[in-house]
Amino acid sequence: MATDDKKTAASADSFDVIVIGGGPAGYPAAIRAAQNKLSVACIDEWKNKDGAAAFGGTCLNAGCIPSKALLESTELYHRAQAEFATHGIRIAGATMDVAQMQKRKSGIVRTMTQGILALFKGAGVTGLQGHGKLLAPGKVEFTAHDGTRRTLSARQVVLASGSAPIELRSAPFQSPQIVDSWGALDFEAVPQRLGVIGAGVIGLELGSVWRRLGAEVVVLEALPEFLAIADQQLAKEALRAFKKQGLDVRLGAKVTGATVKGDAVEVRYTDGKGEQQLTVDRLVVAVGRRPYTKDLLAEGTGVKLDERGFIVVDEHCRTGIEGVWAIGDCVRGPMLAHKGKEEGVMVADLIAGRYGETNYKVIPSVIYTAPEIAWVGLTEEQAKASGRAYKVGVFPFLASGRARAMEQAGGFAKVVAAQDNDEILGVHIVGPLAGELIAEAVLAMEYSASSEDLQRTIHAHPTLSEAVHEAALNADKRSIDNINR
Repeated sequence: MATDDKKTAASADSFDVIVIGGGPAGYPAAIRAAQNKLSVACIDEWKNKDGAAAFGGTCLNAGCIPSKALLESTELYHRAQAEFATHGIRIAGATMDVAQMQKRKSGIVRTMTQGILALFKGAGVTGLQGHGKLLAPGKVEFTAHDGTRRTLSARQVVLASGSAPIELRSAPFQSPQIVDSWGALDFEAVPQRLGVIGAGVIGLELGSVWRRLGAEVVVLEALPEFLAIADQQLAKEALRAFKKQGLDVRLGAKVTGATVKGDAVEVRYTDGKGEQQLTVDRLVVAVGRRPYTKDLLAEGTGVKLDERGFIVVDEHCRTGIEGVWAIGDCVRGPMLAHKGKEEGVMVADLIAGRYGETNYKVIPSVIYTAPEIAWVGLTEEQAKASGRAYKVGVFPFLASGRARAMEQAGGFAKVVAAQDNDEILGVHIVGPLAGELIAEAVLAMEYSASSEDLQRTIHAHPTLSEAVHEAALNADKRSIDNINR
């Protein structure tokens, strides 16, 4: 292990740490390792559709960042049409310039990915653009985009190869008609009829983007429950909101085939009524992602994959092979950028002999639709299944002065706490800026706070965060502003 006060000198082909993957797990691992006075190289093979190499992985180039840019643009457009007049702001004939919207999105992505290069330079990380392959513990083959190869050595190797969209055999990708999430972010025009397979985070966000711009959107979800991973009170509230917006969400709809016919796609699926058919102009397949480990491991490395293709690791992301770690989407746990980032930081600190840990019990989830949906910890269903006595407090944004002033009074905040010691077990929010509000709950749960701790914490008035405060109070039937307490 290298010490804090002396950075190991690196040759052109030798480093203390090599990180394979420059996405939201890999690049933070590289930067933290460099902050810990280690010599570091970070290898990433991402290429954008124009052939340009870029760090940042799916998140920055084709996922988190571009989708949020489009969600913001389309939400403003929708509000200009449907809400601004309520505020006294009258905009006649507002139109959306899709080309300009896409140009703005691309500019944001470019700025963010180039920012990683600046971060590498500031931290002293050697960025290598090309393919990385673990040959053996301490040995990595680097193949540059021009095809040249060389073998690098490192005392520690961190695998952060990320994930890729799942392709359905019943609906194989056939651009431009049948696309993955990246393809759906790059539509040059608004499709008149859009089909989305999968009512998860990605499907709902992409469906919302194009629905706001006028597309007729049908979302086909194979499961009988909407957002089965979320608290079901939360999920039902969100589904009502989406249906009101015009999203046609069909549950228990299992796609059996998709055929491109001219400029359209004929989709076949089964539901409770039997065989069904749907014709759309574009079809987005958003049924999840799988770990990406193609050509990552040479024969004999000893690194194991499980039956689903994930790299096997322990709670500290050790692979069981000395000097080899794995983090992010290619290992167990939720495929979330912030989860991967914290694993990267943890591993870099452990490599340097420092303390490192990731608390997997308090990883927040956010869906950036309108209303936003966010949660952390146990759902009410999970709390009930655990057998532990619990209590619930709910506060509607309808009773929030700030939410009403924002013209966004739909949804609620919900706190689930233990009956015996009052520990907060889970917090669930559907409503304005839920993704920001959930941070308070994450921090509270990180410190094993009780609902009384939230009750006794002063929240500024009028703010949206008061909804979390009031939900905590409501768990003990002591809410001040909730008429239904």
